[in-house]
Order: sequence, then structure tokens, then C-alpha cells
Amino acid sequence: MKKFYNINNGWKFYLEKNDPVMVNIPHTWNNIDGQDGGNDYLRTLARYEKEIDCPSFDREKEDVYIEFDGVNSECDVYLNSQKVIRHEGGYSTFRANITDHLVEGKNFLKVNVDNRPNQRVYPQKADFTFYGGIYRDVRLIVVNKERFDLDHFGGRGLKVSARPIEGYKKADVRVSCYLNTNRGNVRIIVSDMEGKEFFCQNAGRSLNEAHLECCIHEVELWDGIERPYLYNAKAQLVIDGEVADEVETRFGVRDFHYHPKTGFYLNGRSYALHGVSRHQDRKGLGNAITDEMHKEDMDLICEMGANTIRLAHYQHSQTFYDLCDERGMIVWAEIPYISEHMPEGRANTISQMKELIVQNYNHPSIVCWGISNEITISTKDKADMLDNHRQLNDLCHEMDNTRFTTLACYAMCGPFNKVAHITDTVSWNLYLGWYVPGLFLNDIWMRFFHMVYPDRSLGYSEYGCEGMPNLHSEHPRRGDHTEEYQAIYHEYMLRCFERNPFMWATHVWNMFDFAADARNQGGEPGMNHKGLVTFDRKVKKDSFYLYKAWWSNDPFVHITSKRFKDRTSGKIKIKVYSNQNEVTLFKNGNKIATKHGQHVFEFTTTLENECTFKAVSGSFSDEAVFRKVSRPNPDYKLKESGDNGANWTK
Repeated sequence: MKKFYNINNGWKFYLEKNDPVMVNIPHTWNNIDGQDGGNDYLRTLARYEKEIDCPSFDREKEDVYIEFDGVNSECDVYLNSQKVIRHEGGYSTFRANITDHLVEGKNFLKVNVDNRPNQRVYPQKADFTFYGGIYRDVRLIVVNKERFDLDHFGGRGLKVSARPIEGYKKADVRVSCYLNTNRGNVRIIVSDMEGKEFFCQNAGRSLNEAHLECCIHEVELWDGIERPYLYNAKAQLVIDGEVADEVETRFGVRDFHYHPKTGFYLNGRSYALHGVSRHQDRKGLGNAITDEMHKEDMDLICEMGANTIRLAHYQHSQTFYDLCDERGMIVWAEIPYISEHMPEGRANTISQMKELIVQNYNHPSIVCWGISNEITISTKDKADMLDNHRQLNDLCHEMDNTRFTTLACYAMCGPFNKVAHITDTVSWNLYLGWYVPGLFLNDIWMRFFHMVYPDRSLGYSEYGCEGMPNLHSEHPRRGDHTEEYQAIYHEYMLRCFERNPFMWATHVWNMFDFAADARNQGGEPGMNHKGLVTFDRKVKKDSFYLYKAWWSNDPFVHITSKRFKDRTSGKIKIKVYSNQNEVTLFKNGNKIATKHGQHVFEFTTTLENECTFKAVSGSFSDEAVFRKVSRPNPDYKLKESGDNGANWTK
């Protein structure tokens, strides 16, 4: 049976010629300079060292592995001066058998971590910071020499697929196990969330594999955010009557499909996918975040009422995929094949895709594999790029015939571009109404594509607008970075999607502000401010509440522009977001009006001196204070126009 030993604490960290400092994992050396602008954060070769005690194990019967959950972006691992593994790719799990290199007592572990630019390992060009470091957990694993396979692309040797049959009353479950031995029996145990066992029987053996097909009667479906029911599958390797190794996973029973005219379907019913994209980094921490922070992110996404997440632009933590399973999120998972095709990086796209699929196959939340993102921005060798995409698309179908493929096209990638017609579905990153004028262009673009390719499922993988919670205007306009224009932009987009219900999925860019060190905009260099929530997760922008009004069933009332306290006009427009059908506004305790409608409620009234406004719907209410001033508050205006965010591609 496996034993796990966390070795996160007490590492010596060497950065260039500096003296070593003591750090704990997770750790990155770009948590500050990767977020302050200038496109000058340190991309270098660094070193982590640690003395580890040899774990107690039986050398005749057991092996010891070292496992890393994420090291960016490539690394070499040494134990007692002997190289044990090299890994290229900054977002996936990898491990190495270190048994033969271990000595009794103290052992010297060294990890050389490299995030320097190169032409082999993705990503190298993108609108986010590539934080260097060992930024996810590290552990030792003691395991039986005869075991489930630990050497295949970071997987655990267990694969489960389950689909509903007979009118969604039963489930066909298929369990596959991969081992390093052909001895023994493999016992499969399937149970429900409460631990009740449905069956326990031996799987059929074939050399180093074992397979079992079974049926769950009166099945509970994994049914999205309404009811994400999970089962558990456990596989035990039994040799000479003893359990030598064990591995388990959760899984869900669901099916899904998409239709180019009517969108996405889950378990046989129409299930419109509306949600967000997510980057994993945090203010002052970079990618070196905790499980509690992952949960906070998920709580905020769920509060808003999203039912799908695009996990951009790389493999995310297993903790977050688990949360997606538990909360019923429909997930788009992708590799960081992004912005620029590198002919020398083809092998890396293949290895990263294999790791993504092998390590995440059992997550019921994942419905599609993302091949690439905005790959045509600066690609020169188009023929090689297209061939790389075809290879990845075929690989995904070969490894997983239960899910579809997709990709995200750059705004300037036209609908006739060949790359847009390789994967099963396609989505676009479009910022019409932000980087270019004309919100109405979104309707035109969607309808044009749908007219030309009526049998091709189309989605929006990114759309958004910069919004700073400290910038405000009574006359918001494109490019001013105000909270008010961001809200106007998203109001339009939500109505636009209602007018065009054929979209297979829409994903806001982005749920949270995130670091992009090449940017200089909004008065805060190094940041992308398209998030609906600030980088530190402390401020929910008005647009957050707009989406909550559209998507969430949790009753609430929210007065917008509360941070825009000082006004120069004697008249004020009070805008309220709510998922209730009726809102009443009071000023200084006196009723102004009652409005009926959906999502957005607007009231116009006078403003004298300082006034307290209260919006009420049933037992739900919100308050805001506004005051009339003689001169505009200069803090509300953007001091420097910046570059509107386009400079990261230069």
C-alpha cells in the first residue's frame, strides 16, 4: 500500500549569484517582479536544494518515487548528484523512481528550475506571466514493487468511463487498470457518495492490463450545477491473498453533445453554457497558491452562477479539477500551445497533451480538450502549424473518444482560416467594443459565421473589457477603463448572447484580474484588468453582480457605481442589478419609484448634498451614498492612457 511523505518545507533556494534563502513549497521567484510591469521579470535558471531523510521501506519489496505537481517551466532533478528525471512543461504532474539512488540516512536533493525563453517548451509568448519555480506540492511515495503504473505521463494507472443507458436509468461503467506486473488479480470496487458498494469483483487480466465492464442500476447522474453526483471506483492489486497496491478515483455518469443551431446538451437536455475563464495566479503570490485559495476562487465563480469554466491556458491544479467535479462545472481543459507556433516545440505539444488527458481523464467536469489558443498571432510556418494541429486533434480522439476537441481563435483570425476548421468545435477570442469600436459588431460577426458555416458549432472563448474599481465616469466610453464602461460592455454582451442562442459556449475573459507583466494600462502596470473580481479577490466589480443577476438563483439586490461617490450633476441615474422582478428605490428614506423588469433597473432622480439610496426587493436590499460636489474628483480619472493593452504582442 502506498505511503505519502510531503517534503514541501525547508528548501534552500539559489537565485543567480545571490546567497541561498530558505523557502517552503509552493514557491516562485516572480511573485513580485512578474506583476509590476515593464516586461522585465526574471526568467532564469534557479536551484532548489534540500536534505531528505531516506523513508522507511523494504528494498526487496518496495520502491520510492518523487512526485512534483508543478514546476515551471522545465527542470532537472538530481538525487545524490545523480540525475533522476528531466521534465519539460510547467503545469503537469511528473514523477521518477528514485529507489536506486537513495542511501540510508540523509540524501541530497537538487532541482534545477528554468523559465528562460527557448523555442522548445510552451508557452513562450502570451498575455500572462510565466512564473518560475516549484509552485505546487512535492512528495515522496513508497509503493510496492508490483503496482499500478506510475510511469505513464503522470497518471495513476486507473481509467474510468461511465455513460448513461436505457433512458438515463442505468449506467455502463468501464474500468481500465494499467500495471507494471502481470501477477495477481485486480479487484474493482464501485461505491456511491455514501460509501455503499454496488459491486466488488475481479477484472479480466491481459498481461499488464485489467478491464471490467459493469452496470449501475437506478443511476444518479452527474447533472451539472444542479446535482453533480459522484461515484467512487477503487482498484486493488491482490497478490497471494494480500493487497499489494491500491488506487481510486471519483467519476460521474453523464453524456453530452453539441448542436450547431441549438448549443450544448447535458444528459439529453438543452444546457446553455455560460461561464468564465480563469487564471490561477494571485497578487503577491503568483502561481504559488494554496488549496484554500482554489476553493475561494470556486466559491466566487459559483456565487455568480456560472456553469462552465475555461481553464486557461494550461493544465490547472488537480485540486481545482476536483472542485469542478464537486460543483458541477462544465470544463474546457487545454494545453499552453499559444500565440506562436514553434516548429521545435511540436514534441512538447504532444507530451503536454498526453499528460493533460492521462492525468485528467476521470474528471466528469471536463467535456473537451483545447488544442491551442490564438496560435495565428505571430506564426510564420503555417503549414507546420496546421499539421501540428491535425496531429493533436487526432491524438485527442485516439486517446479519448468520449470528449470533443476545440480551440480558441485570435480576433484577427478570419472565419475562413484553415485552423478554425480542424477541431470538432471552435470558439473565438473577440473584443469588439473594446479594442475596436462597435459593440454591434459582435452580433454581425456571430451571425455571419453562422450563416457561412451553419453546421459548425461556434462559441466565444474570450470576450471582455478592462474595468478598474477606482475609475469612474458619468459618461463612460470605450478605453476609459472605468467600472461603468465595463458594466455597459457586459450588459450588451449578455443581451447579444440571448439574441444568438446557437453558441455552444461563452466564457468571460476573465473571472479575476491577473498578471501580465508586459502590459501597461489602467494606471497599474503589469496587470490585465478584465476580471470581474480584482486580483486579490477582495473587490467584486459591478460586472460581477450583473452576471449574478443573469445567472444566479440566489436572490439579491445590488446598487452599481457605489465607489463613484462624488458627482457633479444635480441629477443622478441609479442603476440596480438584481435577479428579482421588482425593485423599489428610496432616497433618504423616501420612496422614489418601483420598477418591474429583469436584471437591470434604472432610476433617475435629483442629487443634493449627500444622499443615501436604498434599493429593496422583498427582504433583500442594498445601500449606497452619493454626494453632489462642485468639481470632479480627480481620483476617478485615468491619469495615463497607457496603450490599451496591445503592447504585449510586440
